[in-house]
Amino acid sequence: MSTPAEQLNTFNDYKVRDITLADWGRKEIKIAEGEMPALMKLREKYKAEQPLKGANIMGCIHMTIQTAVLIETLIELGASVRWSSCNIFSTQDQAAAAIAAQGIPVFAWKGETEEEYEWCLERTIGADVAGWEPNMILDDGGDLTALLHDKFPEILASCHGVTEETTTGVHRLQEMLREGTLKVPAINVNDAVTKSKNDNKYGCRHSLNDAIKRGTDHLMAGKKALVIGYGDVGKGSAASLRQEGMIVKVTEADPICAMQACMDGFEVVSPYLNGVNTGTEAGIDKALLQNTDLLVTTTGNMNVCDAHMLKALKNGAVVCNIGHFDNEIDTAFMRKNWEWDEVKPQVHVVYRDKATNDHLILLSEGRLVNLGNATGHPSRIMDGSFANQVLAQMYLFERKFADLPEEARAKGVYVQVLPKQLDEEVARAMVEGFGGVITKMTPEQAKYIGVPVEGPYKPESYKY
Repeated sequence: MSTPAEQLNTFNDYKVRDITLADWGRKEIKIAEGEMPALMKLREKYKAEQPLKGANIMGCIHMTIQTAVLIETLIELGASVRWSSCNIFSTQDQAAAAIAAQGIPVFAWKGETEEEYEWCLERTIGADVAGWEPNMILDDGGDLTALLHDKFPEILASCHGVTEETTTGVHRLQEMLREGTLKVPAINVNDAVTKSKNDNKYGCRHSLNDAIKRGTDHLMAGKKALVIGYGDVGKGSAASLRQEGMIVKVTEADPICAMQACMDGFEVVSPYLNGVNTGTEAGIDKALLQNTDLLVTTTGNMNVCDAHMLKALKNGAVVCNIGHFDNEIDTAFMRKNWEWDEVKPQVHVVYRDKATNDHLILLSEGRLVNLGNATGHPSRIMDGSFANQVLAQMYLFERKFADLPEEARAKGVYVQVLPKQLDEEVARAMVEGFGGVITKMTPEQAKYIGVPVEGPYKPESYKY
């Protein structure tokens, strides 16, 4: 993977904060490879056949050390890539530098402005780059996919599909599919079990409390937390706070998720009196919010911590979001009406009334807190997510959607979860990476429950 020094001296198709961080990044990448057995297994298994040869991938996922391992796995399997981060605060600058130092086009640095972020997306597409003919999309949150649909239809027409990493991006794809505006097939990586349970649930369990402690240095034990949402991200987040000794309550709109929260021992409450959002301050359960030390949003929905809730929160409460976009918390209201004081990068004291020191502590400006204030999920967690991404890219590239006749393309647009046998392939590699041994059923046992000996072992309807 090394690039000769003389070649790097002429390579300028990148923008990172500091290219001299590359050696540090490379050392961390080597450590991460040892913690990502599924990706290493895919390199070993598929490198000889080069299944991604000819795949020119536009990638937009948080530019972390773990993403560097993903990028280099795609390249090992034959792909070419251009890359940017899907969040202005999530880049690890040493990781971006290490990738650029290999002669790989990457446009990412921690603390981008919104304008710089948009510029990075356009450089990822590389519409003006000679000899570059992009034909695959790898996205996280859907911004790159949306930009291609809005501004680059001629490039989109040559794309075989998109693989989407996160809940919010999947929602956007499904909305486009319903409206008839989605132009390429999409693999929903987010809802593969080896992604949703590892990344969304167990990853958040590991990384949320880490981010809050790095951001605030607060003791969490004994304090009261409110987790907005109890999907997989909410489940992991609530567990993360509970294992720190916090007293955790949960809000939910989905009765099944709310039931699960009850069964897991969390009190299900609402920030609104009788659960009804009247859109007024009078409808807020002030007794609940004035007794809340930490509020975390986890939903992928908008304004789940709205202006009236922010007004009612306890003085000094910490507020953060572990969902993808910054509109879960009404940060626009906070910017318009209250005074912000930066304590350090990604930590702000937001004064509701500076004269009385009435304030909230906002982390990562309401963006993805575990990547803004910490380093995100550990490598072993991201191994499952990114192995799914590799297999999903292979799946779409093999089917060559863009080469189909026009009528077939019109009928061939979909949003579907990665096939279960590929999900199981990732899980098997992860278990082996832990040193686990999976039991193989006898033919008689497999026949008895109606599954192949080699899997898949559960019907699509099975809830893990």
